[in-house]
Amino acid sequence: MSPATHLDWTRADGQLVHALWHAQTGAAVPRRWQLADDRTPADLAYRLACEGTALIWQGDFQNARHLLQALTRRMERPAARRAGAKSAKGAKAGPAPAAEAPGQAFHQHRQRQAQRAAVLGQLLIPLEADHGIALRRAPDVRQACTEVYGPGVEPGLVSLRELLGLIGAHEWRKKGVPIAALQGATIHAHHGVFSPVRGEYVDLVAQAPLPQPADASEGLRAFDIGVGTGVLSAVLARRGVPHIVATDQDPRALACARENLQRLALSDQVELREADLFPEGLAHLIVCNPPWLPARPSSPIEHAVYDPDSRMLRGFLQGLAAHLAPGGEGWLILSDLAEHLGLRAPEALQGWIEAAGLQVLGRLEARPRHPKAMDPDDPLHRARAAERTS
Repeated sequence: MSPATHLDWTRADGQLVHALWHAQTGAAVPRRWQLADDRTPADLAYRLACEGTALIWQGDFQNARHLLQALTRRMERPAARRAGAKSAKGAKAGPAPAAEAPGQAFHQHRQRQAQRAAVLGQLLIPLEADHGIALRRAPDVRQACTEVYGPGVEPGLVSLRELLGLIGAHEWRKKGVPIAALQGATIHAHHGVFSPVRGEYVDLVAQAPLPQPADASEGLRAFDIGVGTGVLSAVLARRGVPHIVATDQDPRALACARENLQRLALSDQVELREADLFPEGLAHLIVCNPPWLPARPSSPIEHAVYDPDSRMLRGFLQGLAAHLAPGGEGWLILSDLAEHLGLRAPEALQGWIEAAGLQVLGRLEARPRHPKAMDPDDPLHRARAAERTS
């Protein structure tokens, strides 16, 4: 059977609504639901959400946000109690137990994230046919929803958690991320496209010496594999690379890159193509910034972060030699966080490089500057503190 796409529910006034189910996370249509409003106690809402019962909100929108915060606090209590119990046990027994292995910490962290998403995703907001919200004190989310779901044509239902994410992504898309390597020009990420907030990898591409074509009469030709927002193509174009072919298999990424390149007046230098990895032909420079963690995505939106079995990374290395012009170089932009988490053996990457008939000509490295690398309370802090991007 095909997955359900709609949920039929009945409003407090008895009107039946046939609503399109919106879930960028890939969450299934709820099997059970009941109405909730300003009178619904947080403890009751939490119990129902943990049981898998969706709560279709009929009250004040801002009160729905308060309820989501209350559900979040209740989810955090068991973790706090576990931490307290470990501390008390350690105080009685003497030395504290050894820290869990990074790989174990990573998998437990993802399990907690999945459980959190499942419970908090049960609080639902009804959308009108035009993506408007007919609740008291509701913001205008029509543009934010249209950017992700397309034009509204029928009533819908969306989790408040996802809706707040859409609102945040819409604001980030309007504001943009300043890129030092582009002299402060901004890159605007669409929802579901990895944002270049980690500027260290962009700086590395801006600093690395460009290869020179073996034939001096040739203009430098580059491929950008997995273009995303288009930030690396923009950096190369601003560095004077005259012809860049940028590929991605995600239509959202291609639309995002096209918008950014047009805004930066670089469309004449960068040709966008929908492709899985390489376009046809040869290039003097081929850059690739694949997802850094070889783990299975738990939702479609996580494909920008997780690369199952290192498929994209290995595909890039295996196909690189066949697409390089004489004297050409491939630039692999990659974090070693996977090695520090125990998700990839330390020698695996070098082995894949050699098996592909390639050799490392040089390496540039940078330490992470994002806040999580400095946060000792982050569950993956040990690995993040040791991370390097090269």
